Amino acid sequence: MRRRFAALTGFALLATACGGDDDNSTAVIVTTTTSAEATTSPSSSVTVSTDPPTSAETTDVTAPTSTSPTSSETTAPPTTQAPEPDPPAAEPEVGDPDVATELVVSLDRPVDLAVRPGDGALHLVNQSGTVVRVDPETGASTTTLDVTDRITYGGEQGLLGLEFSPDGSKAYTNHNAPDGSTVITEYTVGNDGVLDPASARELLTVAQPYRNHNAGDLAFGTDGMLYVPLGDGGAGGDPERRASDPTSLLGSLLRIDPTPDGTSPYSIPADNPFAEGRRDGVDGAPEVWAWGLRNPWKVAFDPTTGALWIADVGQNQYEEVNRVMAGDLPAGYAVDFGWSGLEGTEVFNEDDLRDGTTPPVLTYEHGADGCSISGGAPYRGSAIDELEPAYVYSDYCSGIVWALDLAGGRNLRLLDGLTEVTAVRPGPDGELYVLQGDGDVLRLVAG
Repeated sequence: MRRRFAALTGFALLATACGGDDDNSTAVIVTTTTSAEATTSPSSSVTVSTDPPTSAETTDVTAPTSTSPTSSETTAPPTTQAPEPDPPAAEPEVGDPDVATELVVSLDRPVDLAVRPGDGALHLVNQSGTVVRVDPETGASTTTLDVTDRITYGGEQGLLGLEFSPDGSKAYTNHNAPDGSTVITEYTVGNDGVLDPASARELLTVAQPYRNHNAGDLAFGTDGMLYVPLGDGGAGGDPERRASDPTSLLGSLLRIDPTPDGTSPYSIPADNPFAEGRRDGVDGAPEVWAWGLRNPWKVAFDPTTGALWIADVGQNQYEEVNRVMAGDLPAGYAVDFGWSGLEGTEVFNEDDLRDGTTPPVLTYEHGADGCSISGGAPYRGSAIDELEPAYVYSDYCSGIVWALDLAGGRNLRLLDGLTEVTAVRPGPDGELYVLQGDGDVLRLVAG
């Protein structure tokens, strides 16, 4: 069931596409450099025709899904001078990793996995409201937090994210309160990995106007700051144009210091783009570090290069992966990823087009290959030969697992036939785990 794409020259990244009810579908190639110090901007893009597969359909799913657009057909965006593409390179000698899965544990609705520094266990988040500490070798599990009485659960809402502080003494969760608001909460963590409910301290509450597009992830960067992705607030097509407005926390990637500051439960990093004294006449919320995102379901920092990867769920046609290189953190902040003017690299809301947006490094079209990117992580383990370095991701609708080969510039299809993949996350040893909505937590292993 595993297939490999033909290799592409020019360091091209191939994202397969599906045309749904359209007569034709396209495979979108977004060209990018492969150096660990490259920028996120692709050099060029082209399309080629393929046979249209059948469109995938889902209802009431856990992972964020796409919705029908609210805008009509639009024309192409204003043209800009594209940089010269990189010269073609010799075909790299990168094999096709032979990958399989093995069951680690079955839970309720796992949607996230966090690693606590110095702890070899998996800390898994059930969307229904619990955190479970699991021994990856035996599958033995212990519940370390239960907030089922504090959340709204269902659809895209619930307990969605978990992250530990760099020293492992604190934990941070992302959940939906009974009124639907996104709440970021800090807990003290005991030596046994249990989160102390009596220590709960709310850092941030953001009202959600609709029930979908909550995002839900959390991540500490190499700079020690806490990054909080937030969706555009929901409905379809960002009707209030929140994602293009940096004064709104919605549709943004926030960057905060969890350390209290006076009466505030957190601090604003002094080098945030809209921090006091740095606005340069441009208005924006001080927490906002990047914007123009629709529903950034999962984010991940590469532990080797420090690059930030963002899996942003698309609207009705395209899924996308964005990347910010380590050299741009935090100096390259104020990144605008273009939603809702653009969905992927295509116009969505013509009235919301703007200059200076950063394009994705990969897009794929809805259809047999998926309809809702589950997000992934760079592989930095040692168990699977020839997979490092790669960004491994999946799709909730199709259950396909892909590997974006960072050294050779190819998109490899690793696995088919998984069920409702909600996340691909690294464990404490760098090996990757696939979380499924049916409850299974699978470890990727050499086939």
